[in-house]
Amino acid sequence: MDIKQLTVGSLFTNCYILADKDRAIVIDPGDEAGRIFRELQSKKTDYIILTHYHFDHSTAATELKKLTGAKILIHQNEKEYLSVVVDRYLKEGEEIGAGRIRLKVIHTPGHTPGSICLLGENFIFTGDTLFAGGATGRTDFPGGSPQEMERSLIKLKKILRPPLMVYPGHGESFTISS
Repeated sequence: MDIKQLTVGSLFTNCYILADKDRAIVIDPGDEAGRIFRELQSKKTDYIILTHYHFDHSTAATELKKLTGAKILIHQNEKEYLSVVVDRYLKEGEEIGAGRIRLKVIHTPGHTPGSICLLGENFIFTGDTLFAGGATGRTDFPGGSPQEMERSLIKLKKILRPPLMVYPGHGESFTISS
């Protein structure tokens, strides 16, 4: 399986393409749908997963869906904030797969009510929950909660073990070390 990171849009959002042979999943297409589509290189894209509802993570989702036929997925607690049409709502612990790609949904509210992280075999996509250097997503936007963020970080601390690779929604990827 390959993971490709594209930095898109005016807020430099990390969009990820997970590919396994001829299948793919796109995470957080914040902008530049045409560029993302070209990077897919005609792979069958099963899903477009949004780690949360903010525009910088979702702007290209609808156009990318038209180009690929992929289903848009987001956590069910984002319903009241959405500006995109969603095909399926996600829940804590649910597994998403395409080819050999397997991701487990970890609900991490705080940045938004339905923020999620996506856990793979030896990697995790943290959206705007956790960044390099221990920084966290803002909690002062609609639906944000400092108390929920603190609970989510405690939950993640139990999951983040060396040598897990962390792919955040902005900034550099990093490895959990001892």
